[in-house]
Amino acid sequence: MPPNEIAIGSDHAGFELKSVIKELLENLGYIPVDYGTEDSCSVDYPDYAFKVSEAVSKGVFRRGILICGTGLGMSIVANKFPGVRATLCHDPYTARMSRLHNDSNILVLGGRVLDSEVACEIVKVWVETPFEGGRHLRRLEKIRLIEEKIRNGV
Repeated sequence: MPPNEIAIGSDHAGFELKSVIKELLENLGYIPVDYGTEDSCSVDYPDYAFKVSEAVSKGVFRRGILICGTGLGMSIVANKFPGVRATLCHDPYTARMSRLHNDSNILVLGGRVLDSEVACEIVKVWVETPFEGGRHLRRLEKIRLIEEKIRNGV
């Protein structure tokens, strides 16, 4: 799991923004690994959210970025996966807090609700902000225990 690789995926509504974000990531020294879609023809967001989220959940990548029209659908799918902490961010502040307090490992963006300049600011903050640890470790452990209980049918 190379630390500079980031899985990225979008549906048709996020395709244009995904292209911009991939270029930004490359300029920041990251390697975006694109899980699709390849154009702006209509597709189903769960297919692409599944691919990126599964890869992050299994540890193939430390982080991923998902983009659909609003970010809502991608968030719903991504957070079904164990160990995934997908956060839908609308501004640099929510991106920063998602990393500091939640150790977010998938950033979700809305291609129809963000202009590319704001989206790029969000991505830059998200990739550069470390997890704060401390009291937040206890909270992440509680999330892990909830996931375990659900897996065990409790």
